[in-house]
Amino acid sequence: MVRKKLNMKVLDEIIEDTIHRIQESRDQIYDIRNYAEEEYRRIESELKELRSYIMETTQYVEELRKKLSSSKQYLMKISKNHEKYTEKEMKIAYEIADQYRIQLAVVQEREQVLIQKRNGLEIQLKSLHKITEKADHINKNVSLAMDVLTENLKNLSTHIGELYETRTLGMKILYAQEEERQRIAREIHDGPAQLMSHMVLKSDLCLKLLTVDTDQCKDELLNLKYMLQKNMGDIRRIIYDLRPMILDDLGLIPALERHIQQVEEVSGFDIYFKKESPTFLLPPALSLTLFRIVQEALNNVVKHAKATQVYIRLGFLKEYIELFIKDDGIGFNVEDKKLREEDAAGFGLYAMKERVHLLQGEFEIRSQIGYGTRYYIRIPLTEEIKGE
Repeated sequence: MVRKKLNMKVLDEIIEDTIHRIQESRDQIYDIRNYAEEEYRRIESELKELRSYIMETTQYVEELRKKLSSSKQYLMKISKNHEKYTEKEMKIAYEIADQYRIQLAVVQEREQVLIQKRNGLEIQLKSLHKITEKADHINKNVSLAMDVLTENLKNLSTHIGELYETRTLGMKILYAQEEERQRIAREIHDGPAQLMSHMVLKSDLCLKLLTVDTDQCKDELLNLKYMLQKNMGDIRRIIYDLRPMILDDLGLIPALERHIQQVEEVSGFDIYFKKESPTFLLPPALSLTLFRIVQEALNNVVKHAKATQVYIRLGFLKEYIELFIKDDGIGFNVEDKKLREEDAAGFGLYAMKERVHLLQGEFEIRSQIGYGTRYYIRIPLTEEIKGE
């Protein structure tokens, strides 16, 4: 059975065209929604003014009714006592009452027209509100569909990348573990194991000399004591490389200061360490991560950089921890380094980056041939890290 190779370019074009069409439809719906919202605001403003005008008109109607009522009462009074009023006064009273009646009729008719207009605008307002809600609902669904579609594609790409990175990291970890075991085995074989073998021979010699030559036996015991002290130093160094106990006993800052001092003594270059003490207890995983990053960076400087000065700054800010390391060495091409790290043997910088990413942090390295190297690490201070 022949398997056809999937043409990712064609698939991407189809997906992009589909997303583009959905995007256009969403934009059109959004335009309709915006128009409806603008019209809603316009009618709402007009309706507000109209209601105010209706209120004023209603008040005016009430005033006219009161005036008409008063004029009618005045006419009744004239009718009962017509002999007390002249014909001209009676005519004026009738004309005033008639004017109020006409004005009231006109204003009441205007009031009815305004009320009808208000009712119509309220119906339009409700319709526009429904259109806006439906447009929002449709737009939300379309956006959700687009997000799901695009996110699934991104997730697929990310997932493939993560699978590759996980496989690569797994291989790197296996190689690194094996190299670490081999290194420890060599150090124990060449150091403590060899000394222990010599110490056994020395102890046999001391037993033989004990009854023959006490002075030489004493010298051999002193030599044996020196060998024991050297052996203890080698064992402590191996333990320190595996897990510096000072990190657990005194904390991160003293552990870094001691390690920096040791590197200065061995390498000969100057290391300037500017630090702030944390105001909270650092979790062991975070302390070890920061320590290992500094340790790996200094190892790179010692092995490759040919630097004369190294500057380290460790800050504990309000929302994150910031670590900055800079050397004045020969530098390197970062992209070439990344390519070489794709080989399983290149574990140093990759491990540093992975350690930081596991803590949801940022890791950035900048270097240029002839201009040294800079490491920038930022790790967010979550509630879990702060212990809150």
